[in-house]
Amino acid sequence: MKIHFSDYTLGAGVVTALVNTSALVRRSTGEMLVDASALGRFLSEHDVPLTQGVKPTAEDLEQVLVLRWELRRILETTDEDHVAEAANALVGQAGASPLLTRDTDGHWQWYLATEPHASLAEELATLSGTGLLGVLRALSYDRVRHCASPVCDGMFIDTSKAGRRRYCMPDLCGNRLNVANHRVRRLKNAQGSSARSKGEEPSG
Repeated sequence: MKIHFSDYTLGAGVVTALVNTSALVRRSTGEMLVDASALGRFLSEHDVPLTQGVKPTAEDLEQVLVLRWELRRILETTDEDHVAEAANALVGQAGASPLLTRDTDGHWQWYLATEPHASLAEELATLSGTGLLGVLRALSYDRVRHCASPVCDGMFIDTSKAGRRRYCMPDLCGNRLNVANHRVRRLKNAQGSSARSKGEEPSG
């Protein structure tokens, strides 16, 4: 695997997505990575630059689930120095070394290249560690956050320019909260209308 040294957004995005595949976060739907095929779909959906044609195995899945737990533990850490130390350890798992090579436009670019024999989980660890280190360096660790939804245990890394992201899965958690707030407003309005029709003072 070749990881663009300065593009931390891919790694940070994969960390967010992977951590939020667990049943801890997806209470209504349960565990997402139920088998090796599900892991393969996850990698494809998130454009993880693995060697072409590689199909995850049951052993790969087991190792990735361990990595997922480790990443969650790192995200919950409040000590930035510990985060940097843990992220550096992740990068080192696949024996990654710097590689200077030209891109398709002929420009020189720095990459991290993993060892050819590295496992899928080790490559994911390197990608994740690079993303975490990039966020620490370019943004700050306050971009690592818990989901703002009161009914979600998800976490995420906000790599947006404005840094105002609030939900681990905006389309899901944000919509759920909006629907819940809408229902509360409708209920209050209905109670107010009912009270007025009876000549009573609305409660609340």
